[in-house]
Amino acid sequence: MEDNTKLIESLLERATAYGKASYELASLNVVDKASDRFSSFLPQLIVVAIGGFIMLFLNLGIAFWLGEILGEFYFGFLVVAAFYGFVAIIMHHFMYKWLKRIFYDYMIKQLLK
Repeated sequence: MEDNTKLIESLLERATAYGKASYELASLNVVDKASDRFSSFLPQLIVVAIGGFIMLFLNLGIAFWLGEILGEFYFGFLVVAAFYGFVAIIMHHFMYKWLKRIFYDYMIKQLLK
């Protein structure tokens, strides 16, 4: 009877140790994935911000240049805005599903990585 008690206690201790080890492993996996995502997100964010500033100043330059050609500065801004409105309409009608699929696949790959 005493042997059965010792076996059960040993089994419970092992099960407890296994549970703690599994929990610790899972938490370390979560920390690893989170740090990997954050470390890859930050450089991408910096590149996107720099790209945004480049596009901003490029668009301002084009708008002022077109405004000078057309006689009034606001005409240049209207032409640039109309161009982007036209591009947005084209992208919405012809590329919406394609872009949605690309972003969807990318997010799934990142989550399952």
